[in-house]
Parts: sequence; structure tokens; C-alpha cells
Amino acid sequence: MSILAMHIPDGFLSIPVSMVGWLLAVILVAVALRQMRHELSERQVPLMGVLAAFVFAAQMINFPVAGGTSGHLLGGALVAILLGPWAAVLVMTSVVSIQALLFQDGGLLAMGFNIFNMGIVSAFVGYMVYSFIRKASGGSSVGKFAGAGIGAWLGVEAAAVAVSLQLALSNTSPLEIALPAMLGVHALIGAGEALITIGALAFIQQARPELLREPAAVARQGANWVAVGLVIALLIACFSPLANPNPDGLERVAEDQGFLDVAQPATYEIFPDYTVSMIQDSALTTVAAGVIGVLLVAGVSYGTARLSKRKTGQGGQQI
Repeated sequence: MSILAMHIPDGFLSIPVSMVGWLLAVILVAVALRQMRHELSERQVPLMGVLAAFVFAAQMINFPVAGGTSGHLLGGALVAILLGPWAAVLVMTSVVSIQALLFQDGGLLAMGFNIFNMGIVSAFVGYMVYSFIRKASGGSSVGKFAGAGIGAWLGVEAAAVAVSLQLALSNTSPLEIALPAMLGVHALIGAGEALITIGALAFIQQARPELLREPAAVARQGANWVAVGLVIALLIACFSPLANPNPDGLERVAEDQGFLDVAQPATYEIFPDYTVSMIQDSALTTVAAGVIGVLLVAGVSYGTARLSKRKTGQGGQQI
């Protein structure tokens, strides 16, 4: 599996830039928690856990793109389309945090900007583009799918721009070099993101079309998806050994531009590179790590949503 993906490792960003990333992430996640106190429905709580599990599992499966590079789903736009952008921030924060803390995928200092890039930028850009195109098309199916695909693609490109700026501010790679390289490779990865997003929404359109109306509709209907959604996420994790082994977007750029060696190794290991140390079989250890990750991410996202819901009830606010 790729060691970097768009997960920035420690060493790529300077300490001051990393601290700015943490500050932005903490502020925006706090805003998301506050927003969800007003927006969160009882039935939306378990669905957030299921979508977090799905995104985690899907991110383990890299698909090939041109030039010996691979990519994987970010998922921010997909979650935002189904649940709204603030809920997507919490879902993606749960995913990125578990990936960094338990699987050493992305640095601890860099985790603030990893959350910001993948969980905030991609979600909001994807959702805003989707909403604009959907409304402009009068809510037609073609408009919804076009908006989802274009939004997902632009969400990936926006995240790539953000990473390029962060690398430049950290004096890791000049902007005139990092930006075209990141945009070029992630234009291809974004195409895969768009196709996966459209495919997922097409499946939902056939099975439960009411979920594509508005985030509120998901809140009313989401409980019926909990068991099925979690099973699907676990099944996807079982296919993780089939992931394309080629370097992912940021890793490819870092290798080509000569700054891959500044990446710092993790200070500790729990499930490094999505493996379980006691399991020697290469495929089985990846599957086991994936299953563990799916269940943990689902639990953390569910717990975060439940905590927000409980605070809403204690504050006497109506949802």
C-alpha cells in the first residue's frame, strides 16, 4: 500500500505551518460540532458511523492511474452530498484521525492539515459545486450526477492546491514546482474519485432514491442502512489486498521532485502500513487491519455524533 497518499507525513511541513494546520482543524471541527447540535437527527447518528466505515475501507483500495501512479477515494464530497458538509467534516476527521493515530498513515504534527485538506476542503468544495449544479439543473437526475462528479473532481483538485501551498510555505517544494505537479497527478486521481462518487450515488438512486433529496431525508431514512452499510464496508476491507501497489499522488510528486527523503518515520507503531504484526500472511494481515479500522472508525464517528446529540439534548435545543 502507498505510504503517503494525500496524507502528509511529518517532515514535509515545517512546525509553524503544522501548528497553523492544527489551529484551523480544531476551530473548524469545533464549529462542525456546534452546527451538528442544531442539525443532527437521531437517525443520522448511526449513519455517520457507517459512512465513516465505508470511506475508511474505500481508501484502502488504490486504483491505478497513468504513469505508474495510483489513487484512492477521498470521500469528502460523497459524505457531504449525503449528510451535509458539517457532518462530513466530523466523519472525515474520524477517518483521518484513526488513520494517523493507529495506522501511522500521515504524521501527527501534519494531522491538522490532513484533516483540513481531506476532510474540510474536499467536503465543502465538493458539496458547494454539487449544490450549485443540482439547483441550476432544477434538481434533475442528470444535474445531480453531473454535480456530484464535477464536485468530487474539484474537491480533489482543491485539496491538491492546499497541499501545494503548505509545501511551499514550509520551503519543502517551491509553489511553481509543487502546484503543477500536484494538480496534474490529482486531475487523474480526481477522475477516479468522480467515477466512484457517481457510481455510489447511482447505486443509492436505485436502492433508496430518497437519500439523494436532501441531508434531512437521510436523517429520516438512515437507520435502515446501518447494518447493510457496515457489512458493505467490511466486505470492501476484505478486498484491500488487491490495492494497486504503485505510489499515490503525493508520494509520486515527492519522489519525482526529490523531497521524499525528508519524510520522518512514525515515532511509534500500532498497525503500521495497515498490518497486524501477529499475522504473517500478507493478505490476511491487511484484511485484519482493515476490519479493525472499519469497526474503530465506525465506533469513533458514531460516538462523536452521539456526544453531539447528547449535548444538544442537555442544552434543551430542538433539532
